[in-house]
Amino acid sequence: MYDLLVVGAGPYGLSIASHAAAAGLRLRVFGRPMASWRDHMPRGMFLKSEPWASNLSDPAGRLRLDAYCAGQGVAAEHGEPIPVEMFAAYGQWFARNAVPEVDERTVTRIAPCPGGFEAVTEDGETLHARAVALAVGVMPFVELPAALRGLPASLVSHSSHHDDLNRFRDRDVTVIGGGQAALETAALLAEQGTRVRVLARADQLEWNDVPPPWQRPWWQRARAPHSGLGPGWRNWFYSERPGLFHRLPEARRTRICASALGPAGAWWLRDRIEPAVEVHLGHEVAAARPVRGGVRLDVVSGGGGSEPSGSGRALRSLETEHVIAATGFRATGERLRLLSDELRGSLATVADGAPQVGRDFESSCPGLFLAGLVTASGFGPAMRFVHGATFTASTLVGGVRRHLSTGSPGGTIPAPSGRGQRGAAPAVRP
Repeated sequence: MYDLLVVGAGPYGLSIASHAAAAGLRLRVFGRPMASWRDHMPRGMFLKSEPWASNLSDPAGRLRLDAYCAGQGVAAEHGEPIPVEMFAAYGQWFARNAVPEVDERTVTRIAPCPGGFEAVTEDGETLHARAVALAVGVMPFVELPAALRGLPASLVSHSSHHDDLNRFRDRDVTVIGGGQAALETAALLAEQGTRVRVLARADQLEWNDVPPPWQRPWWQRARAPHSGLGPGWRNWFYSERPGLFHRLPEARRTRICASALGPAGAWWLRDRIEPAVEVHLGHEVAAARPVRGGVRLDVVSGGGGSEPSGSGRALRSLETEHVIAATGFRATGERLRLLSDELRGSLATVADGAPQVGRDFESSCPGLFLAGLVTASGFGPAMRFVHGATFTASTLVGGVRRHLSTGSPGGTIPAPSGRGQRGAAPAVRP
C-alpha cells in the first residue's frame, strides 16, 4: 500500500508530489503533466500572472520559472507576460526534475477501503494508498449558462475546450463572458480573421492596471505592496496569508471568494480588444436554439446583469455559427465524479457547495486531501492561481504526514529522503 496517491499532474499536483517525494513518502503520481495547459488553452495565449508569481514548488525552491526560462535563453521579467506554451513546457521540465515518474493514465474511480483508499485506473488496474491528494485542476468544474446547456458541441463549447482556434477562421463566433478567458479568446479569433463579438453581463469591462515597477520608493511599496495576486494590501493578504484566510468565519470566506478578483482583462490585452472586437455590455443570453447554419440567441439587454429577465429589459435575437462560453468554473464536491458515490456523499460542504477542508487541506473524509480551485472557499482566491501551489504543497504534505503518523503502528512516518531539500543540488535535466 502506498503512503500517498497524487491524482493530477498540473501545477498543484506536481508541487505536492515534489514535496511528498522529498518527505520520503511512498508515492504514486497519476495524470498527464500540465494537461490543461497543453490541451485546453489555445496557442497564442499568455499567462495573466507575473512570472515571479507563477512558480511550481519544490522544497529547495530551485526549480522556478525564471530558472527554466534562463535555460531557454528567455528572460522572465516583471511586467512581461509569459506564453502559455512556455509555461506548459516549464511544468513538464519541473516534472522531470522534481517528481518521481508520472503515470499518465487517468484514475477513473477512488473509493474508501480498509486502511485507506482504492483507486482504479482507466485500464482497470487497482491500487491502494493510505492517503490521496486530489489535484484535478479546473476541467471537472466547467460551467455553462443554463440557456446553452443541451445544445450540441458543434454549436456551443466552453473556452477551455479549445487548444486551437483555427477551425473558426472566416466564421462567425459569439463569445459569452467578460473576463480574461473571454477577452483573450475574442482577441485571438479577431486576429485570425474570425467575425467575433463579445456578450458580457456587466455594464462595463474591467481591466487590470499596468503593474507598478518592481523597484519603487519605500513609501510606494508600503502603500501598495506587490503580491502574487497583484499590488495592494488586500491582494497581499489573499496571496501571502492563505492560512490566516482559512481562520476567517466560513460565511465571510465564502462571500469573499464569490466577489474578490472578479472578471477582468489583463492590461496588455486592452489594445487588442478595443479597436478590433465588437463588445455588447449588459447583455445576457436568455434562450438559444439551433437554426440552419448555426445557433439563434435570444439576448436581453439593458440591466447590466443585475435585474431579472423581463423587468423592463430589451429583448433581441442574433444568429451566429458558434458560441464559445468563457463563463468560468464552479467547483463543488458534487462534480468530483471520480469519487465513489459513498465517498462523494460523505464530504461535508460549505455554502457554495465546495468541500470543507481543514487547516492542512484534509477533507471531512480522513486521508482525502484536496488542492487547487476546489479549495478556494477554504483558503481564498490564491487557490484559483498557480501562486497558491507553494502554500498548498508544503501545508498539505505536512497534513499527510500527520495523518500517516496517526494511523501508523507506533506513530511512525517515513523519514525525509533528502531529495529536493534545501542545500541539495541534484543535476537538473533539460
